[in-house]
Amino acid sequence: MSEGPGGDRLNAVDVMNETGRGGVLLICEHASAEIPARFGDLGLTAEARVSHAAWDPGARDLAVVLSAALDAPMVAGAVSRLVYDCNRPPEAPGAMPARSEVFDVPGNAGLTEMQKAERVEMVYRPFHAAVAARLDEARAVVTVHSFTPVFHGAKRDTEIGLLHDSDARLVDLMLPHAPKGRVVHRNRPYGPEDGVTHTLKTHALYRGLPNVMIEVRNDLLTTPEDIRTVARDLMSMLTPALEATCPAS
Repeated sequence: MSEGPGGDRLNAVDVMNETGRGGVLLICEHASAEIPARFGDLGLTAEARVSHAAWDPGARDLAVVLSAALDAPMVAGAVSRLVYDCNRPPEAPGAMPARSEVFDVPGNAGLTEMQKAERVEMVYRPFHAAVAARLDEARAVVTVHSFTPVFHGAKRDTEIGLLHDSDARLVDLMLPHAPKGRVVHRNRPYGPEDGVTHTLKTHALYRGLPNVMIEVRNDLLTTPEDIRTVARDLMSMLTPALEATCPAS
């Protein structure tokens, strides 16, 4: 929880399975489409408020299943990324975007430096403090995201993306175990050049922890059974890779 101006409190982060001892820290930055009342609706349409622009559909549910399978603590964002994108540093233009994908975000247009600083203190800092507080027990960091099947009119064939920055150890070991029939790619549909590895760089690379950012196409995460199937496929890649890079002591 973080203290907001005027003494109101804003729930910026959820932590689940805190007693997990599997050695992996799971992170889901875009787990929620929630816009706290103090921000109104940011001027968004009803469509925009539930769209991929506001959150990563299916990512939280997938991360919950992985948390159980890995016995891993999970840190999840509790605020829409249109209020603040916790996978972006405060200076990044995309941290509080005035336009996201095809949607204008009127409530983010013309923000003053004070308004931006308030959101950093209310959302970004509590979220990353919750991550940092759990790194001493972690042997690896895994972040979980979803992406749209169509982006600016172009269809995406990637089903699962395994993203990394300068440390490719985990991805190198996961890719040979990609399930037959699954379309799994390295650094697609995004890569470090798109500025999507902020959390990995801030927490995992800084400590030398093996890490991966998992992106799953969100049309594969529409039902509980879909999510369980994707989780099984991810575990078939993650398990041998984790055993090779950071075996339990």
